[in-house]
Amino acid sequence: MQDLVFPPVCLSCEGLVEEGQLRHICARCEPLLFRVREPHCASCGHPFFGQMAGERICPHCEGLKPVYGRAKTVTLFKGPARSLILALKYHHGLHVLADIETLIAANAEVREFLKGAVLVPVPLHPRKERERGYNQSQMIAEAFQQGCAPERPPIANLLRRKEDSPSQTTFDRRTRQRRMKNAFAARDGVLITPDQRYVLVDDVFTTGSTLNAAAQALRRAGALNLDVITFAHG
Repeated sequence: MQDLVFPPVCLSCEGLVEEGQLRHICARCEPLLFRVREPHCASCGHPFFGQMAGERICPHCEGLKPVYGRAKTVTLFKGPARSLILALKYHHGLHVLADIETLIAANAEVREFLKGAVLVPVPLHPRKERERGYNQSQMIAEAFQQGCAPERPPIANLLRRKEDSPSQTTFDRRTRQRRMKNAFAARDGVLITPDQRYVLVDDVFTTGSTLNAAAQALRRAGALNLDVITFAHG
């Protein structure tokens, strides 16, 4: 009934969204969502396009030197996927989480990747979380959890953010890595099991600096089996 009175508007093109798989992306824009599948870079999750022979070197994570194992992402941070993330992060768009969950549930590779794992959201600094009202990575971790039903992986908030750093979007790769080096630490009193597989969760993989810094903090706290996952790559 609500959709009849207030028809949902597509976040990407602002056209009306008629009944379909997604509630906030119209049928015309939905094909523009790039659903990442194998083959893709093991370090950042970005897909390899076309045929490649020999060693695959990914320009998106060049120089990253990840301290985690593997990485996976659901989609690319462009078009409708970008609209979903921006609505969540900057416009209090918690309603888009239903579409994010639907896209996760449709990706069998992601669900397989998360089997047996504990999800660890990348934390915000307390000041920033107070301003936003929530941590978008926590929300996305919960979407991953629900999207993997019936085998819902548990979520553990093991990290805290020590540094109240500004947005990383304006910095180059080297500056991001330097600024994020000691941004995270394990929360006081958390129990980290060396044999357990942990998967760090963030909204977008850009240069990997944030995820790598968070992974380093978990490593120092005793996590030995550690991977990362994001909803988007861009």
